[in-house]
Amino acid sequence: MTAPVLRYPAELLRRATRMFATVAKIMLPVMLAVYVAERLGLVALAGRGLAPVMGMLGLPPEAAIIWATTVLTNLYGGIAIVATLASDLQLSVAQTSALGAMMLFAHNLPTEQAIVRKAGGSALLTGSLRLLVGAGFGAAVTWTCQLADWLQQPVSLAWLQGVGSAGGGTPDAGGWLLATAQSMGMIWLIIIALVLLLDALEWMGATRLFTRLLDPVLRLTGLEAHAAPLTTVGLLMGLTYGGALIIDASQREHYSRRTLLLATCWLSLFHSVIEDTLLIAALGASIWVILVVRGAITLAIMIALAALTLPHTRWGRRLAA
Repeated sequence: MTAPVLRYPAELLRRATRMFATVAKIMLPVMLAVYVAERLGLVALAGRGLAPVMGMLGLPPEAAIIWATTVLTNLYGGIAIVATLASDLQLSVAQTSALGAMMLFAHNLPTEQAIVRKAGGSALLTGSLRLLVGAGFGAAVTWTCQLADWLQQPVSLAWLQGVGSAGGGTPDAGGWLLATAQSMGMIWLIIIALVLLLDALEWMGATRLFTRLLDPVLRLTGLEAHAAPLTTVGLLMGLTYGGALIIDASQREHYSRRTLLLATCWLSLFHSVIEDTLLIAALGASIWVILVVRGAITLAIMIALAALTLPHTRWGRRLAA
């Protein structure tokens, strides 16, 4: 009994460090590219060009660069931009929540939509759905909160940028290296905390309980009973893992096209619920917005999609053909 307990801290560090090494390979080149672009004035130029679009969403121009990077890379790529621009970003909790939800809805589209296509879904449909829902949700959150004066307190990102560089302006190379090292160290600690929390939830049975609770919700949205558990795994563990399970199962069980469409839409809009949500919450986003409200909106969208693809509808007949 004692030996496994003693081995766990070492195993935890190994897992967290392996995950950190994976994301660092993504984040560091992005952070370097943004730093160079910032020194050349390209970030300010891009921000001015995208300002009208972000203004319509109630977000500062820098948010466009963060979301675009997230869409093309992943959440860690977007967080790398946040870390690099932290000294210049002035966001409220509402804006952070809106941007965080947009990042959660739409990230790593080139890789994840390829998985969707392999699983039997439409990469174009699900990718477009993620972008449109993300932008619409972000705008709804920022403008609603502004009108109602909710979540307007400012968010400090100085901890992510590094205390020594939080004073504003673009640091010199030495200052950037120090701030980057501080940021990466903080992210490594967050990853350790996430792994520890996920292990605790698994040990307490919370993950299995969540799976049982989600199963009837998924069936409410038109999924076949034997596809719901696999979709639940994807919602908890991520689109890559859930998509791999669905790819394997669809080859054995021959899911209908409607089930594959609904399952891949679910996975595209709402996946890796625990880990990704905690990651964005660490930036200062409201857990109610990025988890509860986002989940309710996703459920409403999926119920609507299920109704639109019933066998007697035009879309349903096309899927059954």
